[in-house]
Formats: sequence, structure tokens, C-alpha cells
Amino acid sequence: MFVERVGKLESGSNLPLYLQLQRVLRSAIERNVLLADEALPPERELAEAYNVSRVTVRKALDGLVDAHLLTRRQGAGTFVAARVEKNFAAITSFTEDMLSRGRQPHSEWLSRSEGTVMPEEALALGLGPGSPVYRLSRIRYADEQSMALEHATVPKSCLETLDSVEDSLYDALGSARPVRGLQRLRAVLFTPEQSHLLGIEPGSAGLEIERRGFAADGRTVEFTKSYYRGDAYDFVAELNLGRP
Repeated sequence: MFVERVGKLESGSNLPLYLQLQRVLRSAIERNVLLADEALPPERELAEAYNVSRVTVRKALDGLVDAHLLTRRQGAGTFVAARVEKNFAAITSFTEDMLSRGRQPHSEWLSRSEGTVMPEEALALGLGPGSPVYRLSRIRYADEQSMALEHATVPKSCLETLDSVEDSLYDALGSARPVRGLQRLRAVLFTPEQSHLLGIEPGSAGLEIERRGFAADGRTVEFTKSYYRGDAYDFVAELNLGRP
């Protein structure tokens, strides 16, 4: 049944069997035949279904785990990795995005500090030289999967204390929460340091999102640079035909 649904190995192919199986599974994932968070049959059943050895199955699955298309869960099996679809048209926090998808967000703090604004921050936030700011850097997780690195700078006047940010920055901002944002996206390759923090291969593809958030009164209350894993996120936006 699984083979009929997902696909058979190529007859007459010169590729090693593990690469053939890997290609079949990759295609099924990319075509959404295998859905996010769906469990794969045990290795023994896959070996029987495709008439290959368990070593072949394990090698095929290992490659897809390394490519972050599959994930192994201790004691539960192998699952299709879940990707997050982020709507660019809505201003939502990471915490809200994850909770809305039934995933549990949490953070690992890298640093929290108070200082005076740097030139790039001053330009982005519209602050004068010497203005006090809070800087917040952390790794963002959904369940146990690392998702992004986040570096935020916020005017000190917008937060009660440096420790008032627990998991959601936007919750801590309260009435100063952004109601409008300007975002810039670009493709990047993760540096060795960034890759180490996220637990991925150096040079993996990612997305850098630079955001300026504006409160209802027009103040710029957030300047954030986030680095999202390219294998875990899809960014979407609704487009409309502009006026001629």
C-alpha cells in the first residue's frame, strides 16, 4: 500500500538502491504525498516493501534526515519534517506562529544586555546618539527543533525591564506592540557559528529577515534581525494588482 502511494524504485536504474529509495521518498515529500509530521513505516517494513536490505533503508533515511526532510523521534520513529508557513502579510510573533500550528515554542537565551544605541540601530529606530536600548539575542525553537536565530534591539522606554521579555517580545511590549512593520528578506548561507547554534551543517541555506516594527503612535519600537532555517520555513504573501 505504501509503495503504491509513494512510488516504486526505478527499474533498470544504475543508481545505488539507497539513492533510488531516497529519491522516491524525497519526491513524495516535495509533492505533499507524504505530509508534514506523518510517520514513515518502520525500517523493517520499508525493507520488505521495497525488497531491499534494512541497511539500504537506513542509509536512505539517514540522507533525508541530514537534508532535514525527515526527523527521528526517540522511541517514536521517523517522521516527515514539519515546515512552518509564515504569512508575510500579518504581523505576528514567533510564539503566536508556533502556537497557531500546534507546536510548542521556547527560546534559549544567548544574551540580554542594556547599552547605548549603535549607528545602524539609531538609523533604524529613529533614535538620537546615546539613547538607551535593550538588546535581546536568542535561539528560537518549535518543540525540540531549532528554527531561527533572533537579534532584537528595542528602545529602553518600550519595556519595563530587561527581564520582562519571557518568551514573546510582543507580549512584553504591551501597548507598544507593533501594528505595522517593514521587512526586508534576503537569502544567506549560515556561518559556522550560526550553524553550530542551530545544530545544522555549516553553509546551510537560510533567510535573513530584517524587521522594523511601528507602534500605533508611529514610534519605531523594534529593530530585529532574524535568521531562519531555509529547510524549516516557507514564506508566503498575498499579492494584489496595483493601480496602473
